[in-house]
Amino acid sequence: MDSTQQKNVAGFSLDLGPLKEPIGFIRLLEWFFAIFAFATTGGYSGTTHFKVKCPGTGVENDVNPVFGYPFRLPSKPYVIPSCNSTANNQTYLQGDFSSSAEFFVCVGVFAFLYCTATLVLYLGFQYMYRQTTRGPILDLVVTAAFAFLWLVSSSAWGKGLTDVKWATNPDNLVLQCTSVCEPGEFPSLGRLNASVIFGFLNLLLWAGNCWFIYKETPFHKDPIPVEGGPAGP
Repeated sequence: MDSTQQKNVAGFSLDLGPLKEPIGFIRLLEWFFAIFAFATTGGYSGTTHFKVKCPGTGVENDVNPVFGYPFRLPSKPYVIPSCNSTANNQTYLQGDFSSSAEFFVCVGVFAFLYCTATLVLYLGFQYMYRQTTRGPILDLVVTAAFAFLWLVSSSAWGKGLTDVKWATNPDNLVLQCTSVCEPGEFPSLGRLNASVIFGFLNLLLWAGNCWFIYKETPFHKDPIPVEGGPAGP
């Protein structure tokens, strides 16, 4: 083999064929849904709302506490107007849910990076992936690990989101000033609900992909046919 042929074999060679196979197509889906998962969580910012109505004066004030990723709610104070004095009451939303949110986003970002790296490997260096058994075995181990991480992080973030909803519910916020406060509009949390759905969808994709990667490993072998009898003379 001359030097030109060796360079072609050893270098990048784009082949979109793996995208037609389950192992490549599912990895591409994982790449997209990992982006959706961490983007819908990491960039979120919202407000909740309630009103302060001072009796006898007709004065009505809107209060709009702000919250967002990483959902460390006490980090942003808000002011409740006072009806009987000039001093306003500064207070905070309650609850720190940053650990589950940041863990979920971290898993999504690392899953995206791993998908990017393996797609480059599948499409440009397929010969390197298949020429030894180590590539598919390592891919199987990492894919299974990500499936487990998606299970844990999605479950944790689902619980964290439930707590965020409770902490930002206007019906709960007005309990501290029931005589003059009334609940307003609920915060828009549809984007965060979608993030949890994307998390569990990623779990299904990564867990299902384990089977197709397993078929690339030496652990999955076709059964050796048994000969019917001794060969003739």
